[in-house]
Amino acid sequence: MPTGRVKWYDADRGYGFVSNPGDEDVYVGSQVLPDGVDELVKGQRMEYEFVAGRRGPQVLSITHLDEAPRRAQRKFSTEELHKMVQDTITLLDGRVLPTLQSGRRPERKESKQIADILRTIARELDA
Repeated sequence: MPTGRVKWYDADRGYGFVSNPGDEDVYVGSQVLPDGVDELVKGQRMEYEFVAGRRGPQVLSITHLDEAPRRAQRKFSTEELHKMVQDTITLLDGRVLPTLQSGRRPERKESKQIADILRTIARELDA
């Protein structure tokens, strides 16, 4: 019984693909998911049986799923994120750009704080 990782899965469409070591990827449809499992997460490991179908190999049954990797959780509402982005733009326009235009870099402490803010915004947008 092969063990593979989920390459991608679209819960809205109800299908995706799982890697098959040494062979082509295997189609997995929502109808073969175990009870209580609504979707698969990219990178999740699973053991499965498959058969050759008309369009290629298809998962017939799944016998074991690793726990899905946790997805990043959103911490801020869209309104809060909007304010953060606006404040960051104001900060960059007012303090960072003039410093860079004068041929200097912002001080280390200020640079670290700005980088932390940008990372937080990036994580929220990527979640």
